[in-house]
Order: sequence, then C-alpha cells, then structure tokens
Amino acid sequence: MNNIISYSDLLLLGGKPEQNAETLLREGAAHIELLLDGEAWDEMEAAMERLAAHLRGTTASFTVHPPAWDTNLTSENRAIREASFAEYRKSIAFAGRIGATHAVIHPGFRFSPAFDIRTAALRAEEAVGRLCAAAAPLGVKLAVENVGYRGSSLFTQDEYVRFVERLDDSAVYLIDTGHAHLNGWDIPALIRQAGRRLGCVHLHDNFGDADAHLPVGEGSIDWGPVWDALRDAPACQLILEYAPGTDVSKLRAGRDLLRSVGL
Repeated sequence: MNNIISYSDLLLLGGKPEQNAETLLREGAAHIELLLDGEAWDEMEAAMERLAAHLRGTTASFTVHPPAWDTNLTSENRAIREASFAEYRKSIAFAGRIGATHAVIHPGFRFSPAFDIRTAALRAEEAVGRLCAAAAPLGVKLAVENVGYRGSSLFTQDEYVRFVERLDDSAVYLIDTGHAHLNGWDIPALIRQAGRRLGCVHLHDNFGDADAHLPVGEGSIDWGPVWDALRDAPACQLILEYAPGTDVSKLRAGRDLLRSVGL
C-alpha cells in the first residue's frame, strides 16, 4: 500500500503553528494536517505570510484545514455564509502557496430543524462548486468531509456520496470515521462507495454519543471491517485526528497500528 499516514495538529489546538509542526515532526510525521483555528490564527493573513516559507522548508508535506468552528457555508445568515466562503477561499490559496495536497471542505450544517434542509444542501453545492473553481488552477484538491450529527448533517450516507460525485474532479471524498459512526453510517460501505475518488480518511473513535475524537481503538467503532475496506481501496491519506490535549505519543502509536494492519 502507498497510503500516506498523516497527523492532524488538532490535538495541539492553541499552539503556534510552527511549534505544532516541529512537535509532530519529532513524532515521526511525514505529512501534517494544519488546522487554521485558534488564537494563533487570529491574524490570518500575517500568519500565512510568515508560515509559507517556514513550512516549505520542513521535511513534511501538508493538508490545510480551514477554520472549523463558527464557519458555515450554508448558514441562514448571509453575512456568515459570505465570511465562511472568504475564509475557505483564503485557506485554499494558502494551500496552493505551501504545495499542500488538499484543502478540507466542510460543506455546511443545519443547526435547527426550523431551517429547510433542501435549501441548505443547494447552498452547499453552489458554494463548494465555486471553491472547486478556485482550487483547480492552484492544483489543490478539495477534500469534502462528511460533517454534522444529531440532525445537523445535510446528508444521509447516500446523499453525501452523490453530492461529491456531482462535483468536478477537484473534489474528493474525505471520510470522517467519527462523524460517520455518530450518524450510524456503514463506514466500510462508504469507503467502497467512494471508490477511486477517496482522497482522505479522518481516523478517530467515539462511543456513538459525542464527537470525542478518541484515538483509534478507544471507542466503539468496529475497526476490523474498516481496515479490510481500506486495504481494498485506492491509496489515500489516513489522517489521525485526535482531540485537543491528547498525548502526542498516541499519534506514533496510531501510525504503528496502521502499518501493523497492512495500511
């Protein structure tokens, strides 16, 4: 297998990006997913300018994850939709500057049943389509993640599959195992449905009641069938995405586990 095993810096949330990258490199990271959230990113443009040369000078390659909290491409508030789109587009441009392989895209959420889910889904398709057009000339793939749970997801499993299928080739699937588990989705089946367009997998665990981002094997996901599906899938990025405060040694342990199961 030629899967890329990646470490998300989510577990170091709040730290300076340069220090986060160095910490993950010491844990054996060959690829890092940078989450552009937290106080260190308050001055976003200045941080990007400072970091671009520094990150290109490291031995790692990168995926860029735009701000995850408080952004929503399908918000009922137009100002929030527009601000979220602008931050995503800025993150895509940064991904191009540092030669990142992917930029993660959250297509959106419905946070109240009072809001029409069909309208939200249409907004998501329009916004992500425009982001694809921005990403394609930069050579950046958009990794479209299955997000939302407890009613906030815009899609069922099959609807999510069809949503990404309709996007152009700038978009690939990013399957988040924790979110899928919370929604009762069939993770091995979803991996097979993604087929050749599987780009990334966020690997973390939970007990089906909260998005806990536990290390693999510390929740209730049945991982054996997931490993079987991934062994049959095209090579992709396997991103260990653990909760803030998790000991960084868990990343190296996760990497070793993935290698031990043939990934």
